[in-house]
Amino acid sequence: MKNIIALLFIVFAASLNAQNLEKISKEINEEGIALYRSEMASWYGTDLFVANYEKKENIGGYFSYIDENVPKCIFFSKDQKVIGTISFPTNYNPKDANLDLKERGFTSTETEYFTIRQNALKRIQNDTIFKVYKNTNLNIVPLIKNKVKKVYVLTGPSVDNVVVFGNDYLITFDNKDQVKNVEKLHNSMIVQNIHDEKIGKTISGAHTHILENWLTITPTDICTLMLYQKFTNWGSYFTTSKKYTSIWNSNNNLAIMKTEDFKKMNENIKKDEDEKE
Repeated sequence: MKNIIALLFIVFAASLNAQNLEKISKEINEEGIALYRSEMASWYGTDLFVANYEKKENIGGYFSYIDENVPKCIFFSKDQKVIGTISFPTNYNPKDANLDLKERGFTSTETEYFTIRQNALKRIQNDTIFKVYKNTNLNIVPLIKNKVKKVYVLTGPSVDNVVVFGNDYLITFDNKDQVKNVEKLHNSMIVQNIHDEKIGKTISGAHTHILENWLTITPTDICTLMLYQKFTNWGSYFTTSKKYTSIWNSNNNLAIMKTEDFKKMNENIKKDEDEKE
């Protein structure tokens, strides 16, 4: 009887662990997609605005957000007025975007995004945790969901043929929109070539995670993979830590499993292949 109870406990624990990992995977993927949608609006919005706005010296900055499922990129002046609103369809085709250059005030929602964006920028400028490397820029991505306010800071390359992971940060805020916490999401910056001189065009990639709070793939990893998918055409990507292995594929499916289970699975696959030979 004791053996049966012990077996049931093991089965229950394994099932519970799988459910927890599935939940974590879903949350990370959704956060990564939200970052991607914001960054896509910023990518194309910046190109459209700069090409059509003449008073460049008047630009104070920009941010993007999703307004009732419509991706929008907002440019504001140095005196904190909206000077450009670019609204995109879900496919982000610039030809179908709506560009509005009328000057106006912020909406209440935009004021919230602007406030945390500016508070994050002040922190970035005054906190030595933030690093800027050669041929890169820091991108500020504010997110508000269920009244929880965050700003992700991603590193984007200013040169071609590379994808940059890491050197990214998460800034969280209190109920007064003041910075509550700043943390690194990766221990370092990882630069991976899209086309390698020795092996040609790469088809996948991987990197390791060592920070205790971020042992799975991060939302910023998901965002980066989605942003650069049209350039890399990577079919899959792996992140590995002592605890978890995360597997992302180009259909934007994400699976997270214990690294020990991942290793056992690979060993079994290799064993089966050896037996067939």
